[in-house]
Amino acid sequence: MTPIGPIASHALTSPLRPEISLVPGGFNAPGSAPAGATDGFGKMLDGLVSTVTSKQDAAQALTRKVLLGETDQLHQSVIARQEASVSFALMVEVRNKLVESYQELIRMQV
Repeated sequence: MTPIGPIASHALTSPLRPEISLVPGGFNAPGSAPAGATDGFGKMLDGLVSTVTSKQDAAQALTRKVLLGETDQLHQSVIARQEASVSFALMVEVRNKLVESYQELIRMQV
C-alpha cells in the first residue's frame, strides 16, 4: 500500500480550468481545444473595456440627474464617479502591464 494511494484520473485535471488535463496528450491535444479558446483573451479585454465604459456612462447619467435636479442622491453620483475612476485606473494599469510584457518579449534573445 502506497502512502499516497491510487491517483484517480479526475485528480489530474485543474479545478479552476477543467479543460486543462495533466495527462499526456490532454492539454491542447488535436481536437480537444476548449470552446472559445481562440478568441478568449481578446474577448476578455473587450469585456473589460465595455465594463469600464458602462460604469462611466452610468456615472455620467447619475451626475446629470443630480445637476438637473431630478434626484437628490448626490452620494450615489459621487460613488458612481469614484467607481468609474477606479475601474478606469485599473484598466490603464492592465494596459501598462501588457505593454511592459510585450516589450520584455521583444527584448528576449532567440
